[in-house]
Amino acid sequence: MSVPLANTEEQTPVATPADSPARVADAHPNARVYSGLDELPDCFQNLFQESGRENFFLTLPWFRNFVQTAMAPEDRVRIYAKAGAHATPAGMLLMRCTSHSNSFSSLKKLESLSNYYSCFYAPHFSGSGSELRSNLRAIVKEIAQEKPRWDAVEIKPLAVESREFTELVGAFKAAGFIVQTFFSFGNWYLPVNDRTFAQYSESLPSVLKNTLSRKRKKLEKTGRAKIEIVTGGPGLDPAIDAYMKVYLSSWKQPEPYPHFVPGLIRSCAAMGALRLGIIHVDGEPAAAQLWIVHGGNALIYKLAYDERFADLSVGTILSATLFQHALDVDKVTEVDYLSGDDAYKKDWMSKRRERWGILALNPRTPRGALAIARHVGGRALKRAAVALARPFRHDIPRNSTA
Repeated sequence: MSVPLANTEEQTPVATPADSPARVADAHPNARVYSGLDELPDCFQNLFQESGRENFFLTLPWFRNFVQTAMAPEDRVRIYAKAGAHATPAGMLLMRCTSHSNSFSSLKKLESLSNYYSCFYAPHFSGSGSELRSNLRAIVKEIAQEKPRWDAVEIKPLAVESREFTELVGAFKAAGFIVQTFFSFGNWYLPVNDRTFAQYSESLPSVLKNTLSRKRKKLEKTGRAKIEIVTGGPGLDPAIDAYMKVYLSSWKQPEPYPHFVPGLIRSCAAMGALRLGIIHVDGEPAAAQLWIVHGGNALIYKLAYDERFADLSVGTILSATLFQHALDVDKVTEVDYLSGDDAYKKDWMSKRRERWGILALNPRTPRGALAIARHVGGRALKRAAVALARPFRHDIPRNSTA
């Protein structure tokens, strides 16, 4: 498959290859590779529970639905799992690859088990500090030693400020890859700070506050509207149908994987995480929003409205209703607008962070070396060649330019 590399104008190259300290000791057992979630030993389920306790996008139900509904037929799951002392699970990296390559110029690429539906990704690990570094480097070492070799490895979207991001960069450098980091998207969010919805709404921009008050009163007066928040139960299937009808009547492009969102809604309902808001106007679904409440956070995942009802501001009214439920009923500590720097998100949120990606290119393969020369530069390729040759050419001093 032809794989576009990250835009070089957005990339921040991270220093060169494998001459950094703290390589994985040979004494560490190699990571094992599994080709599906159901192949994982039961003990590794604890890693899903531990990592997914606070982040929904690391839970097992998220990945199950992703694998079942959001992967191309030629994609294959590859899970790199590392056990620690006494065979206890130490960590795992959930990845995917394409089973065939169309041409010589197509990179043989290993990617995180994520795509445009994923708003967050991270390795699943227990422990921290030196233990995290050691186990993560053992897994990356396994990836580097696989044959046929990978031309490139791409992992995204990661929290750029996290320890995992730093350690992944270091692990790929230590394994001999040339590493680039790149911006994925901005993420707007709201720390609630124990506020009620009434207290929070006082902080909204005056234009939004006035619009919301005026339009809500107008809609209530007409008696035409009904608002519901579905969490599961017998109303789930009709709510999914209403969501799909709104989405197809909205300005948004059709979903590339049409079974993904219905599967996600059902997964969230089974977890008790679903907050699916629907506004009906004159008996017709006019707006729909999929919120996920998990680990004390409210995630605003999908929203759409039927453009025939745009003058009623049904989207704004539904957002306010779900905000009120999240703050006053669910009592969340954070509301997260997930991916994108859309202008309207600044009206509802107060803070912004960034998600980034890591692209590791392999100088040991012809296609990897070509990609380095093309997208990073010949100097980086030369430094990689010197570093890779160093263990075998002890006659070359460290400061040699040969």
